[in-house]
Amino acid sequence: MISFSQKDSTLFLIFSVVVGLLIYLDLFVMNKRAHKLSLRESGYWTLFWVTLAFSFSLLVYIFHEDPTNPGLAKQKTLEFLAGYLLEYSLSVDNLFVFIMIFAKFRIQSQYQPMILKWGIIGALIFRAAMIFSGAELVSRFEWILYIFGFLLLYSAWKMFFHDEEEDFDPEEMKLLKYARKILPMSKTFHPEKFLVKEHGKTLFTSTFLILIVVEFSDILFAIDSIPAIFSITQDSFIIYTSNVFAILGLRSLFFLLGGVMELFVHLKKGVSLLLAFVGVKLLLPAFSGYVFGRVIHVSIEISLVVIVGTLTLSILASIPHYLKTKKEGA
Repeated sequence: MISFSQKDSTLFLIFSVVVGLLIYLDLFVMNKRAHKLSLRESGYWTLFWVTLAFSFSLLVYIFHEDPTNPGLAKQKTLEFLAGYLLEYSLSVDNLFVFIMIFAKFRIQSQYQPMILKWGIIGALIFRAAMIFSGAELVSRFEWILYIFGFLLLYSAWKMFFHDEEEDFDPEEMKLLKYARKILPMSKTFHPEKFLVKEHGKTLFTSTFLILIVVEFSDILFAIDSIPAIFSITQDSFIIYTSNVFAILGLRSLFFLLGGVMELFVHLKKGVSLLLAFVGVKLLLPAFSGYVFGRVIHVSIEISLVVIVGTLTLSILASIPHYLKTKKEGA
């Protein structure tokens, strides 16, 4: 059974109260009505969530200061920052799929925040279950980390050499076809509602089906992203909190970057390289002894440099394409 230390439990309580309140204010008070998020509004929210995540890293440092273990606070803080940046970069890849989903189902921009809002809430629940289940398995069977490593290498190879978005057709998903068969569906399009009352019956709308697609796509991405963060740390507290911050910033980032996706045209290649890196990082302790005669561990400092450097180079490599596209559209 996974349990937190006393310090982590106190910090987790603070985290849960503050983040829970902010989620409520963001999703149910300030953005209660269906409306399109402006570039300025989404920019402010993106900056807010990123700033909050980095501010939380200071709390991680403060709560883990220990005179008997001087390096603990630094180690846990770097683990959180590396985990957050890794999960955030992997989450950005979701945006390409979300854009395709909304375009395929012709969801107008003012209704997209509502779907993403409930998608985020579902993602927080599903990822919590996956993270703590994974942490429990790793604590009992450490060799599972090597399975994660091979899984990440396969995902990296597939992502680098094959553009899965080209083959992605949400309307052809078996899950969606099955949902249409078993759920009582309204024939009227209600973009702002998941459930409606018609002739005394409660019916699901097509918007609810789109939410199912969004949730399912996040679960598929989590199959890569959660094993990836286990290469950074096996601390379930760090894994969960960094995932939550990455997910919370995704909705505002979607609208902030929606018009400049060309600036991230090479991000997928960068993400695939990150997956390969963390896959190798998980496998190195097991196989480096046979190859190099000694066990090699990649430090958290090197991991952080690789993550930041890969993301930076991916964006810099995308700038010429972005400028060319902007010039052609002018």
